[in-house]
Amino acid sequence: MWVVPTIPPACFLILSAILFTIGVIGALTRRNAIVVFMCIELMLNAVNLTFITLSRFLQSLDGVLFAFFVIAVAAAEAAVGLAIFVMIYRSRETINVDEINILKW
Repeated sequence: MWVVPTIPPACFLILSAILFTIGVIGALTRRNAIVVFMCIELMLNAVNLTFITLSRFLQSLDGVLFAFFVIAVAAAEAAVGLAIFVMIYRSRETINVDEINILKW
């Protein structure tokens, strides 16, 4: 018989916190809009990991349902966000966050 060791939920929560921290630091320090966008997606995935971990720990499907909706919203955000980046690049020739100021012409 195989004995499968279980990983404690604290390990997953620590990993989620590390991923979220990396995403926050990346989103605040990077200047490329696509990299900032990827850091936001990393933060969303860290939250999904937390939802799934707590859902498994509490033996409830609520966290799985929340994670499913977060993934659906992230997919829509990715489609709309990348379309906005393409339009900004076509009009401004850059996607550098410091150089993009749509409100001031």
